[in-house]
Amino acid sequence: MDRRRRLWLAAGLAVLLAVIVVIAAIVAGSGSSPSSNPASASAGSKSSTPTHTPPVAAAPAPPTIPELPANEMNILVIGSDSRANAKEQNNQTVTSGQPSDQRSDCLMLIHVPADRKKIYGISIMRDNWVNIPGFGASKVNAALGLGGIPLVVKTVESLLGTHVDHTVMLDFNGFKTLTDGLGEIDVNVTLPFTASFETHHVFVAGVNHLDGQAALEFVRERYSFVDGDFQRVRDQQTFLRALLVKLSGALQTPAGVLSLVNFAVNDLVVDQGFDPASVAMLAYALRTVDPGASVFFTLPTAGTGTSPDGQSIVVPDYAGIGQVAAALRDGTLPQYAAAHGY
Repeated sequence: MDRRRRLWLAAGLAVLLAVIVVIAAIVAGSGSSPSSNPASASAGSKSSTPTHTPPVAAAPAPPTIPELPANEMNILVIGSDSRANAKEQNNQTVTSGQPSDQRSDCLMLIHVPADRKKIYGISIMRDNWVNIPGFGASKVNAALGLGGIPLVVKTVESLLGTHVDHTVMLDFNGFKTLTDGLGEIDVNVTLPFTASFETHHVFVAGVNHLDGQAALEFVRERYSFVDGDFQRVRDQQTFLRALLVKLSGALQTPAGVLSLVNFAVNDLVVDQGFDPASVAMLAYALRTVDPGASVFFTLPTAGTGTSPDGQSIVVPDYAGIGQVAAALRDGTLPQYAAAHGY
């Protein structure tokens, strides 16, 4: 068990210990009251002084988290392929303007309706050949290295004609740490395979109990599939649904949310100025989301091809993308997702 997880668990034990101490103080106080027998009182020394039971401290008030306004919001989830530290690389790129050696291995726009009963996950294929503002045509995953999270946001907003409210990014190490810290994730594998890299983990059909390393191989694998990245995106959607199921219990109380945020804060990269308290408010606002009712789909593409400079790319289906953009703009995403999602 790593240090951060021990701290997370220790926080819950500290609360339990505080409750036990308060109960013990109450019991001790009730047993130490002065005797009501006058004879026994007069038998004592003349110099004796009356004893006083110290007041019992009140139990600490349970933590609270302010409610966010009931508005819809878009959260951009970025999975960095950095083998170093994605947060440091992002900050250096943003402050210096110098590119960094990282790309977005996963890119998903999470749309949360105002009623927060479900979420809609829109996966953007990492090899989509799109316009990156200020740089021209390139794979969408290149935006992270060229301009950091702000450029990824600009690219996605330009592509979908919508506003991104918040961003969350994880690199490989952070992904593994958080998965292990959550006690591993149960993922329903519909297409069994053996990973083509690192530990070559074997994923069998049905529910697989994945630790951090196995989970990373699950969401990154593409070479084992006939349709490559397309199946990888579906597996990423499957993992996110399983993650929501895992988190649903912890998100129900302010104490659970605060413990979760304190545990994850060192591994998540969130939008600038978005402090842990703000992250807690956002997480608590998602407690009513039903993972089973949530819908995922992939931004429409027109197959694969080759870029003018010889790269293997995914060709965007701009007519289909326009339909998704209109659904986001007009509030008709539920109808679109019902026809195209799963």
